[in-house]
Amino acid sequence: MAQTQNIPLKLAELKHRRELCLKELKGDKHISKLGQLAVWITDKVGSMGFFFIIFFWTIIWLGWNILAPVAARFDPYPAFVLWLFISNMIQLFLLPLIMIGQNLQSQHAESRAETDLKINELAEIENETILMHLENQNILMLQILKNIESKTDSLDSKIKG
Repeated sequence: MAQTQNIPLKLAELKHRRELCLKELKGDKHISKLGQLAVWITDKVGSMGFFFIIFFWTIIWLGWNILAPVAARFDPYPAFVLWLFISNMIQLFLLPLIMIGQNLQSQHAESRAETDLKINELAEIENETILMHLENQNILMLQILKNIESKTDSLDSKIKG
């Protein structure tokens, strides 16, 4: 967003652009309660803690149904039909929730990336404006310096002559 003119923006214009940008960035980014639940489930299920829960549940279930007395076994070896059914139900319920949560997380990441881009563009405009102000100040200081030099030269010539 390079400016076409070498005229720096006024401070008020910079503040106005910043306010507009911030209002736009704070826009409607509301996630529904169900969406928040899906993200929470995605965060929890995608953790090592959940993996260990499932792992130890499986070890205990299979171990009990292999090593326990025959009368105490409730899911007979080698089929483990009940364990397979429950495991598949967990997968069937969690898979869509995880996908929804990942989609919401992806949308949030994309929104953050767009926000970063807008902030960077605004910072670029502000930097260009500051540089133009510095250039203009440099030109003014050089003119003032030339003015002072010419006056001191004329004073020196008056004093000598």
